[in-house]
Amino acid sequence: MMRMRKFKPDYLFALVVFLLCLFGLMMISSASIVISQERFGNNFYYVTHQAVSLIIGLILMLLAYFIDYRFWQKIALTFFLASLIILLGVFIPKIGQEFGGAHRWIGIGGLFFQPSEIIKLTFVIYLAAWLAKRGDKIQNFSLGFIPFAFLMIVLGFLIMSQPDLGTLSVIVITGAVVFFAAGARLSHLGAGAAIVAALFYFLIKIAPYRLQRFLVFLNPNQETLGAAYHINQALIAIGSGGLWGLGFGQSKQKYLYLPQAHTDSIFAIIAEELGFIRAGLVILAFIFLGLKGLKIAQNAPDDFGRLLAVGITSWLVFQAFINIAAMVNLLPFTGIPLPFISFGGTSLIISLFGAGILLNISKYSHKGEV
Repeated sequence: MMRMRKFKPDYLFALVVFLLCLFGLMMISSASIVISQERFGNNFYYVTHQAVSLIIGLILMLLAYFIDYRFWQKIALTFFLASLIILLGVFIPKIGQEFGGAHRWIGIGGLFFQPSEIIKLTFVIYLAAWLAKRGDKIQNFSLGFIPFAFLMIVLGFLIMSQPDLGTLSVIVITGAVVFFAAGARLSHLGAGAAIVAALFYFLIKIAPYRLQRFLVFLNPNQETLGAAYHINQALIAIGSGGLWGLGFGQSKQKYLYLPQAHTDSIFAIIAEELGFIRAGLVILAFIFLGLKGLKIAQNAPDDFGRLLAVGITSWLVFQAFINIAAMVNLLPFTGIPLPFISFGGTSLIISLFGAGILLNISKYSHKGEV
């Protein structure tokens, strides 16, 4: 194996990730206080659980930082297949848990987690390893595009069986970005985009609630107390915050008006309590992470490191902007968490694990080869 000289990791990237996590804890403590008291008789149930997940996530982030990123290339296929098996576990009676008509959780004892969050990372690792191994064959339609499309279709089928269109959207966008970074032809990407558009149209047509969400996106004032209730309450929260917000802890929407206030809708609470200016800093933080991640990818010493850095960065940043865009009605509501900030143990732990891998890649550069 090629020896590579180690340099200082990107401490600024790590600092911003850590600050976003602490900020998330602070906002969860505010956004969840009402629903936590109502469900558990404890104001701090959700923030306490998130704090435990943060500790676990930071330990795994530190572990990933110390493991040479090339190790993941060796076990990429095994890691990915194992996560696919876990993903199938959501359909096993008494193990898979259904909430709101969706099979997205596995419950063992008192432990609940979402396999779809794990698959985001294992998919990126496997895709980066596979594309790095293929090299210039990626530009060949039968050797590059067809296997890639088959992988996406299989993964898409498993995720939509739950169903989870939000997660699928993140995976499709991330996969396309990594495929492009590997040297795929634009004509192949165009063909893939056409196929994806047709499939998404089909998925919307066969599920009335997805069609309703799309119609609500086009006209959120159509059913303010029906299908459009969620997005309208989010827009009310964001609008009432103004430039500087109502003040930390002063949200009105968290009093059981805005659904999922501490999870997928937490950005609306941020904007309501802290205002447009300070909520904008959250967006700037994710832009900063995106630029830092792409810089790490640019300086990676090999194709696997470069593609892995592109994949992890794309996943985290695109997921953040899909979440935020849905809250301001720039995209249809998808129901995915805001990385590092929303309540959700699996999402936080896996996101931090991915950030740890990215930090390990940042320790190396082209100048470090010997």
